[in-house]
Amino acid sequence: MRKRFLTGFLSGLIGAMFLVIVAGATYLHVNDDLKKNGNPYEGVSAAEKDNDENEYTYDEIVEKLTVLKMLIDTYYLEEVNSENFATGIYKGFISSLDDPYSTYYTKEEYANLIESSSGVYHGIGAVVSQDVKTGIITIVKPYKGSPAYDAGLLPNDIIYKVEGEEVTGEDLTEVVSKIKGKEGTEVNITIYRDGVSEPMEFTIIRQKINIPTIEYEMLDDDIGYIQIVEFDDITISQFSRALRTLERKGMKSLIVDVRNNPGGLLNSVMEILDRLLPESLIVYTEDKNKQREEKHAKKPDQFNKPMVVLINGNSASASEIFAGALQDYNKATVVGTTSFGKGIVQSVIPLSDGTAVKLTISKYFTPKGRNIHGTGIVPDVEIDLDEELKQLITIPHDQDNQLQKAIEILKEQMK
Repeated sequence: MRKRFLTGFLSGLIGAMFLVIVAGATYLHVNDDLKKNGNPYEGVSAAEKDNDENEYTYDEIVEKLTVLKMLIDTYYLEEVNSENFATGIYKGFISSLDDPYSTYYTKEEYANLIESSSGVYHGIGAVVSQDVKTGIITIVKPYKGSPAYDAGLLPNDIIYKVEGEEVTGEDLTEVVSKIKGKEGTEVNITIYRDGVSEPMEFTIIRQKINIPTIEYEMLDDDIGYIQIVEFDDITISQFSRALRTLERKGMKSLIVDVRNNPGGLLNSVMEILDRLLPESLIVYTEDKNKQREEKHAKKPDQFNKPMVVLINGNSASASEIFAGALQDYNKATVVGTTSFGKGIVQSVIPLSDGTAVKLTISKYFTPKGRNIHGTGIVPDVEIDLDEELKQLITIPHDQDNQLQKAIEILKEQMK
């Protein structure tokens, strides 16, 4: 894998050098034309042309875009789609923030975002994650019975291409939007898999996906087990139903599993924690002006049984709020490996034309004032999943060494 990426890097470097040479030639050619047709920047001072050390004004940006548009209209060989042209400007404007979590959504992308957060969407049925440093996108888990599961995608598969186009480094939301689509249509995905030398091609038929955000059961010794796959709108009622069912069956202690949970909606995790904590501070945020906003548990009823929370390196955002609050109040023992480390909050702001923009607006802090961005939640009991289990979609409970450790801890606490 390292050799492939090194080869790609060197090829890209050579390609970049080639583009520089071609660009230079093109510049000289266009410069000759400008001498004939007139330079749109003629009469503009050097200070106005080179504004690197000063802030650009709105008028200067519009003026330069006008010049660029004129050059494209005059010299560019192919036809230009005006909608793509405008979208590229908007996306580039937001991407210039150099924040992997801020992005511009087209109408279609925003509609897909709303659809998926409701717990129902059309796609292949898999949780995906992106390394913010490398841009590499991986399959975290295909949902059991989903098109991705039936096609044979596995945890830790690297998504290399979608419909023949490389997606490494692209905005994760845009990649997910490409994978989603009309029910019954096909999507072609190229993946790299550890231990397989060549890329693997998959053609998957999209289906309506009902995200199973909660799975639960009663384990031996009256230990309840609830797995939260994502924190969506539907998760609130599903969690309440699971907890009530387990309590009616005589649950004496509880394991909440948020391993591989990428996060989700802040409101969802707040409502669930309100059921588990006393009336208290759950999380607070601070914006760029140091304005603090607190979120509190308001319901007097709380869960008073021994509890363990399972986390791993793919537990992010809302999952970390969940584990961090319970850890701060000593309401649960956190078991597993250090979480992802996403301690910032995004807000999706709809625009009047049906598009939207997502911006990072604040940092969040656990009740004890911990901001875990870049560091993650460190478990009380650290234990890594056995290596041979990491690419299994479903791990039998009796082989899951992290789960078995959680059971061992609860049995000791119940003595």
